Amino acid sequence: MVRIRLKKFGTKKRPFYRIVVMDSRKPRDGETIEEIGVYHPIEVEEKQISLDADRARYWIGVGAQPSDTVRKL
Repeated sequence: MVRIRLKKFGTKKRPFYRIVVMDSRKPRDGETIEEIGVYHPIEVEEKQISLDADRARYWIGVGAQPSDTVRKL
């Protein structure tokens, strides 16, 4: 199954995530199908999330399931 989930980057105490589309059987930091956005949890509120909404709608339309964390974002 294809999932929309977070892929972790950054260093200790400075996390940075990419919102990606990938196979649910792959590891968290494994190979992705497409990157559709970024999430900076330590930035100011306006700059935390950047997402390509059209691509997210496309992937959800073809059956991709967002993870619980991505759904909350």
